[in-house]
Amino acid sequence: MARVRDIRELPKAHLHLHFTGSMRPSTLLELADKYGVRLPDALTGAEPPKLRATDERGWFRFQRLYDAARSCLREPEDIQRLVREAAEEDLRDGSGWLEIQVDPTSYAPRLGGLIPALEVILDAVDTASRETGLGMRVLVAANRMKHPLDARTLARLAVRYADRGIVGFGLSNDERRGMARDFDRAFAIARDGGLLAAPHGGELTGPASVRDCLDDLHAARIGHGVRAAEDPRLLKRLADRGVTCEVCPASNVALGVYEKPEDVPLRTLFDAGVPMALGADDPLLFGSRLAAQYEIAREHHAFDDAELAELARQSIRGSAAPVDVREKLLSGVDAWLSG
Repeated sequence: MARVRDIRELPKAHLHLHFTGSMRPSTLLELADKYGVRLPDALTGAEPPKLRATDERGWFRFQRLYDAARSCLREPEDIQRLVREAAEEDLRDGSGWLEIQVDPTSYAPRLGGLIPALEVILDAVDTASRETGLGMRVLVAANRMKHPLDARTLARLAVRYADRGIVGFGLSNDERRGMARDFDRAFAIARDGGLLAAPHGGELTGPASVRDCLDDLHAARIGHGVRAAEDPRLLKRLADRGVTCEVCPASNVALGVYEKPEDVPLRTLFDAGVPMALGADDPLLFGSRLAAQYEIAREHHAFDDAELAELARQSIRGSAAPVDVREKLLSGVDAWLSG
């Protein structure tokens, strides 16, 4: 019988982790107590909240819980704690590189404005990276529920701070709202400034939203992208172009995109040659972190250790990590598989 290797020891890159959603539940409770915030009951229990976001009411509830958690991040030290703990959790799960996604406009009102908020976040990431040894960078994400002009402002700001650790530009929130093409100018600004384009698509809506991200935003990565499995021609296009899909299995099930872990089309994407980077999305709300996503691939999709190693390689190759970091992590994957 083949030996089953420890997933946590497999070097990997984490490319889909949202800022507030990375928080430990215990930290949320402590910060809520610190600031006298009364959290919804769904955030105070021992189990992750029951979620389903396939309709607008469900998505609104998901966003309400996220906003409640975000309201507990009020001081620079709260940001520093969140980032440090996210790094510690990633290291436990075998991550050697983390690209954390954030919309700084959401934190600006409590941190002195947009630029001060971004600088606090970047300082926290730099400090956590130095102190923990985890490679960390930032992906600034615009909100598709807001005006495209806001996205352009964010794109310009992200480019301005590219030398401070920003590597990419994204587009998040309900993909059923706002056309991708409305944000094409913001993504052009980001790409011209050397940032990687990584919008969300193909989660709550079907393959068309993935095609829109490719055609209108020239995406190098797709946040989620799982619904591309419904279109063989789109799968081939993603595979031929080497566009990495940041697939978050536990999140897909928690939000009702798929009923069960085995329904997430990991095998379909993998067999079609579409690069994937498994991600935890929002562990605070979905109850599982990075290594658990690889366990889903192993337990529910029969990925063997060689295939899990290839998934880890794909996450590393799809990252914005420097060449030396990639080479070190890829060598670690080989060692995990041979050792």
